[in-house]
Amino acid sequence: MNDHYLKKIDRVTAILTQLQSKPIVRAQDLAQKFEVSVRTIYRDVKTLENAGIPIVGEAGSGYSLMDGYKLPPVMFTKEEVLSFITAEKLMQKFSHQSLGSHYQTAMEKVRSVLKYSDKNLIHNIEKQIDIFQYQAKTEDTIKDVIPTILESIAEKCQLIIEYRTVDNTISTRTIEAVGVFFEFNYWYIMAFCTLRNDFRQFRVDRVLKISKTENPFLQEYGQITDYRKKRNENKIIVKLLVEKKIMGHLVNSKKYYGLINEVDTENGVELTFETDWLNEGFPRWLITFADYATILEPEILQTRLNQLLENISNKHK
Repeated sequence: MNDHYLKKIDRVTAILTQLQSKPIVRAQDLAQKFEVSVRTIYRDVKTLENAGIPIVGEAGSGYSLMDGYKLPPVMFTKEEVLSFITAEKLMQKFSHQSLGSHYQTAMEKVRSVLKYSDKNLIHNIEKQIDIFQYQAKTEDTIKDVIPTILESIAEKCQLIIEYRTVDNTISTRTIEAVGVFFEFNYWYIMAFCTLRNDFRQFRVDRVLKISKTENPFLQEYGQITDYRKKRNENKIIVKLLVEKKIMGHLVNSKKYYGLINEVDTENGVELTFETDWLNEGFPRWLITFADYATILEPEILQTRLNQLLENISNKHK
């Protein structure tokens, strides 16, 4: 079976999915999507008709499936259909580009099994849903990075990555990926780095090259949350008393900076953190709401915060 024939089979199957997922499909749109001529689309549609698929329409206008025809026979409620659309909007905003095309294909398959009335419901409602959220711009140099990572986890094989650090140093690492996670507008890899002989987080947009190897993992790994919550002897307990009126502004950031406990008191909210960023990251974050917070412990954090404030004051005199 030659490549041309295999491509035609794949294209004809994809056209059937398109017909099942939309009320009407134009030949011109299909030709553009599959990068073939309109005449080729006409022949593909004829192939589907010869196979017994009940297609309604004519060349030059649009095609649709006969109402009531669907494969496979799966039924969804209107609430489920609306939840798909909302999820699709979320994925468009927050998914990594390497996942976006795969999710779009998956959603087309979901749409293909919907009733005709539900397809119209989607058409009428999808432009009324939007997600307004700032997202940092990333310059991904390769689009297949996350699928490659997930494949390596499933197959338990090591990856070789070329990685650019925050100071623009480029190094080659051999890693064993535990999982991926999204936090503060970036995707990260949690992995065991054989160079450092320890677990490290790698920001996906800083991966310049990635390739799977045939080398198996050197050890077994648990769930990704086991490693993100992993404590070490360098971490210090920090306690703050924060005024209640600003707690809404700390909803996301407090977890990022190591929140482990939160207690509501008469004088405010007592927050307990576990962090190893005591010299730079944590006190610089604390500056953003320091006039609404009291440091309960440790004293070293008070000293460091005062140093930063003094440096800021001297610099802007």
